[in-house]
Amino acid sequence: MHFTVAGMRTPPATYAWSRFGAPEYTDWLDESMSWKNTCYIGDWSFLWQHRISGPDAIKLLSDTSVNSFENFRQGQSKHAIHTNRDGKVIHEGIVTKFGNDDYVMHGRGGFWVNYQLTRGSYDAKIVQDDWFIFQVSGPNAVRALDKLAGDNQLRDTKYMHVTPLRIAGHDIWALRQGMAGEIGFELQGPREHGEAVHAAVMDAGQEFGIRRLGARVTMINHLEACFPTIATDYIPAIFDEDMAEYLDIFRSSMPAYAQPAYIAGSYDGKLISEYYRSPVELGWARNIKFDHEFPGRAALEEEKTNPRRTIRTLEWNSEDVQDVYASLFRPGENYPFMDMPRDQRGFMWADKVTRDGRLVGVATSRGYSYYFRKMLSLATIDVADAEVGNSVTVHWGNPDGPTKEIRATVAPAPYKPDRSRIDLHSA
Repeated sequence: MHFTVAGMRTPPATYAWSRFGAPEYTDWLDESMSWKNTCYIGDWSFLWQHRISGPDAIKLLSDTSVNSFENFRQGQSKHAIHTNRDGKVIHEGIVTKFGNDDYVMHGRGGFWVNYQLTRGSYDAKIVQDDWFIFQVSGPNAVRALDKLAGDNQLRDTKYMHVTPLRIAGHDIWALRQGMAGEIGFELQGPREHGEAVHAAVMDAGQEFGIRRLGARVTMINHLEACFPTIATDYIPAIFDEDMAEYLDIFRSSMPAYAQPAYIAGSYDGKLISEYYRSPVELGWARNIKFDHEFPGRAALEEEKTNPRRTIRTLEWNSEDVQDVYASLFRPGENYPFMDMPRDQRGFMWADKVTRDGRLVGVATSRGYSYYFRKMLSLATIDVADAEVGNSVTVHWGNPDGPTKEIRATVAPAPYKPDRSRIDLHSA
């Protein structure tokens, strides 16, 4: 079926892209081991950066986010989440406090905050910056950066805080985070210094087994570490009638490769809103604070108290997955191809999840983990059916084509143990 907005089931004839750069550098199998055994550097410089400043900057952020900014310290970063009146996620991003009345937001959330600035009465301004963002992550990440920054300069950095560094003669920032569920830093600074900084990190990381992370495998670390992603695990809640003005502004600001999404899979939603998700469903309930007013507050107060769905990892049965590939070698109609390690075309691939014949959830982010040697997915699933160890069925296919019923087991999310917050002095 077709939706009347960019989230539609049938893509244009030439819909293939990668938002994460080159497909592979060594190969995706080798690169996928880097955040478990050594470390990698990945390029997230495509993310948009908005600098928000002025006396009302913090009020603007508070009015547009589910997060509390009451005790926002200089040098601290937050995962800011913006929701509509129904509590569904519009955008999200990372916002860092660099000084009094001086904040930088990375991600699409800056467009929404800027839109609200133009509609309100705030003593603030927003300008777009042009920064490089290099993610350095893995067990050896801090050792490689120690070589550049000096022993222990980074090791006192708290999780989701920035510290200043000087690399290749340039003053930059290092944000401690962990998108791979491992020790990780995001190196940030003016784009004109990016090439020199990247080269220095690659050189310092050679003895520690550093890899460049390619686009083919990038999203597998999001899957293993349970970081739901726009256009992959949910559609932004910007397609309702009351969002028409913003949708026009947002789409005109986006390059062709970053349009909201195209949808595939066996889940046959009748409305685009069926692909929206709330922060509670995506595992972000801890970010929601009710010490201020924001769009969707009432809906999220009720949902946080009585959650209906939660996020889990699903382990897909290997024999059933193998049969999907085997169908390509049998006469007759085959099942849809499972790209390896995951879909490379930018779809939100949403598949029905059933239990005892009942629809209980939607599987997204299907991907192959070479480390665990399993096909995995995330899934928003009914709380009553979300107990780890439960058996469910994922329906792999399209509503109007052959569908393979794949046995699956409910597993924790994140699937890979999270080491991102460990004590760096003992790392």
